[in-house]
Amino acid sequence: MVLNNFVKSIRNIMRNDAGINGDAQRIEQIAWMLFLKIYDEKENDWEFNETDYKSFIPETCRWRSWAKDEGDGNALTADALLDFVNNTLFPTLKSLEVTPDTPIRSAIVRTTFEDANQYMKDGVLLRQIINVIDALNLGNYNESHAFGEIYETILKEMQSAGSAGEFYTPRALTNFMAEIIDPQVGEQMADFACGTGGFITSWLKVLDKKVQEAQTTDAQKKYSESIYGIEKKQFPYMLCVTNMLLHDIEAPLILHDNSLSKDVLNYTDADKFDVVLMNPPYGGSEKNDIKQHFPSDLSSSETADLFMVLIMYRLKEAGRAAVILPDGFLFGTDNAKLAIKEKLLREFNLHTIVRLPGSIFAPYTSIATNILFFSNERAEGAKEGFSTDKTWFYRLDMPDGYKHFSKTKPMRSEHCDPLRTWWHNRTEIVSEDGKDEKARAFTASELFELGFNLDQCKFPKEEEEILAPAELLESYYKRRFALEQKIDKTLTEVQRILGIDINTTEQ
Repeated sequence: MVLNNFVKSIRNIMRNDAGINGDAQRIEQIAWMLFLKIYDEKENDWEFNETDYKSFIPETCRWRSWAKDEGDGNALTADALLDFVNNTLFPTLKSLEVTPDTPIRSAIVRTTFEDANQYMKDGVLLRQIINVIDALNLGNYNESHAFGEIYETILKEMQSAGSAGEFYTPRALTNFMAEIIDPQVGEQMADFACGTGGFITSWLKVLDKKVQEAQTTDAQKKYSESIYGIEKKQFPYMLCVTNMLLHDIEAPLILHDNSLSKDVLNYTDADKFDVVLMNPPYGGSEKNDIKQHFPSDLSSSETADLFMVLIMYRLKEAGRAAVILPDGFLFGTDNAKLAIKEKLLREFNLHTIVRLPGSIFAPYTSIATNILFFSNERAEGAKEGFSTDKTWFYRLDMPDGYKHFSKTKPMRSEHCDPLRTWWHNRTEIVSEDGKDEKARAFTASELFELGFNLDQCKFPKEEEEILAPAELLESYYKRRFALEQKIDKTLTEVQRILGIDINTTEQ
């Protein structure tokens, strides 16, 4: 019952609290409580398995000490609970001493709470929410697994929670990319802007099947050590760490940092990874102090460009990458973009570009995006001066019956099936008149001749419907009438609330 009504129950309680303003704050409020609850469950395991285990959290601030309600009337609530959370719990966890020798599983507590916020103002409502969260039996495997699905719905809600939506990539897409990358036991993947950990969890999902086949302690250990993430913003960092604990990664190597703040020329082989899976932030602009960490010919003010350079410098020899980038990268002609694309073709094997439907990230953005698949190796048959032999372009069209994806009609795994089929049996798909190219291969030399323009196999432009003048006028008056009706309805509601008659009130 608790699992079925979890999100609904918390939302209904929080709606009555004056301190919560919108979905973004609601999710952030849930996040730090969930973290402490899940961390407490992990501590139960560590105490059972380790005779000398000592909690990094002071005893009074452990979830079990202040959050549990034994039903004896002694549980903290109302003003006493608010006072404890605001003036003891948060200051204590924010100031925990972390040194280079502090274990990761301990250090994440301090990092998680560094910029966390407590918004609620009603201690009775706060107690009600804590009780809902504490009722989760995460020590039970089945319930813990079921809650993992519920946690995914919480992350999905971020799509409509203001700016938080930028951190959520549809799971159908992250799962497909991880499936194609084909994780191997012993490999380590990285996401340098990991958000809530979507790509990491997709990697773990595919890798777990191979670990289960191996059925060895060594394989399980390598599974736990296979991930590396960096997230610049506090809120998604907190959600990501919690996500990792839910996926049995007890010491998640997730850093709260800016991936672009270090000189890429200083990275050594020890800083490189077998696989990179990510959807870097795009549309952002970086300051000069960030751009200075990159070679001058590759230095760009656009965030996505800099992440592409970072990936190239941190991908191991023979390493594999799948990266989502906006259309602007494909056709961009500024000096930095051209230099990055040239480096990609000359030093890496850019073997596949998948054009994605424009509404993949709706409603957050309508920017058209693409997946670039490449590896840090020279392709067999590559001509002199290039590591890429040929680049395949494939256009993933909208599925039948869809005009666009939306919150109620999101992308699903089966929508990638045409791409899956084509991937393993590649053929060119071109219309008889040659005007519509759905799939086609270009050699590196051809792309060089095209000025490194990777904007191939485009989506056909939709023809605009041109209405007759009479129909245009009819359409205009219909829209105008609907707008007037809406305004009248709003004014009537305002009059009702204010108890005035706008038509007779003096201006």
